[in-house]
Amino acid sequence: MLRLPPFVWRVALMSVLLLITAMLLPAQQRGKASYYSRRANGARTSSGVRLNNDSLVCAHRTYAFGTLLDVKNPANGKQVVVKVIDRGPHTRGRVIDLSYEAARQLGILAAGVALVEVSVHEELNVPFKSKEPHHTELDLELPAGNEDFGLKPEWQRDMEKKKNEAKQHDTKSQQHTDSKAGNTNKNNHSGKKR
Repeated sequence: MLRLPPFVWRVALMSVLLLITAMLLPAQQRGKASYYSRRANGARTSSGVRLNNDSLVCAHRTYAFGTLLDVKNPANGKQVVVKVIDRGPHTRGRVIDLSYEAARQLGILAAGVALVEVSVHEELNVPFKSKEPHHTELDLELPAGNEDFGLKPEWQRDMEKKKNEAKQHDTKSQQHTDSKAGNTNKNNHSGKKR
């Protein structure tokens, strides 16, 4: 059996505990944030989207394009949700580059660079949206009988109307001939009885 020194076991145990702790804690970064210059308005970003100073967007090194991030300025407590559309920042020691509007809402325009906390935005909160899903039940029934609710073309309705009139005329004619035949049969039967 292979016998390892005790410090190797300690290092292995600490690595496993650190890995488990990292997986259980929510991913949150702390670091410096800067913002795009106003002159960068209209510049094409790494995702292909053009930068707009009035949008709440950012650049991040690792998060996928389209990821929503919560950025909080711990100095004043302000928070903003931004969307990742670019790669960066390319300056050492910085975590995120914000759009001009996001930096304005966080209150870091005057400072230029500020300490922020970045985490993945978990839930999209829609104002005034009820928590309970509202499902309307639709009562979809097929038209009964000859009702078509205006779904058939006019020429098809005219043809069916003519066919129905012809059938009604035929049944009336048949009933008329049957009634005449019935009268003659009654006459014949009544004549035989006499």
